[in-house]
Amino acid sequence: MSNPTAAMLVIGDEILSGRTKDTNTNYLAKALTEAGITLTEARVVSDDQGAIVAAVNALRAAYDWVFTSGGIGPTHDDITADAIAAAFGVHIDVRDDARALLAAHYAARGMEFNTARQRMARIPDGATLIDNPVSIAPGFTLGNVHVMAGVPSVFEAMVASVLPHLTGGPPLMSQTLRMMRGEGDIAASLGAVAAEFPDLSIGSYPFQSNGAYGTNIVVRGTDGAQIDAAMVRLNKDLSA
Repeated sequence: MSNPTAAMLVIGDEILSGRTKDTNTNYLAKALTEAGITLTEARVVSDDQGAIVAAVNALRAAYDWVFTSGGIGPTHDDITADAIAAAFGVHIDVRDDARALLAAHYAARGMEFNTARQRMARIPDGATLIDNPVSIAPGFTLGNVHVMAGVPSVFEAMVASVLPHLTGGPPLMSQTLRMMRGEGDIAASLGAVAAEFPDLSIGSYPFQSNGAYGTNIVVRGTDGAQIDAAMVRLNKDLSA
């Protein structure tokens, strides 16, 4: 049986404009690999409700899990929670448990729990909260969609809160073979080995070092014995 699949949806005009660099997808990919969940697709959409709704509905229908980052803060352009509610066709409003968490957090710091901050307590009906030990404002899970903050430290804390509750498969393992040969020189042999080991993912990644071309060949899979066998075959075929 194949491992569960997942998709990442990054939300925010700041990502698409280049003002902010997305590091959350990279972090999630590594965390899911260790958990035995295969990240199969990643998308970036703007702060547009229609775009978010369309992407969420497409991804949640195609994959076991969907993770989103961005757009659940206190400002007018933080519309992710509303978009998720629209995607599922459910009501959204300030929820008592989320409100209590935030109210206590700001009271302890002598800060006003104003209308803007109360926006972060708006949760779609039927969702469960995702713990946020960094800044308290919760994310939430609705169906198979996990909605998280865009700030990397908060996103990472939320991933740590969610992953223990998800069932994964065997962790994905990998080995790398570095060769000072260009892809064009090894393509035929590489294709033959890939055909011989269909359960493995075999990728080639070219590089240039001191004016010479080389290729990193990465073999990935969940069966360590198959990976070892493929590496032996690659070393034999490509060293000939």
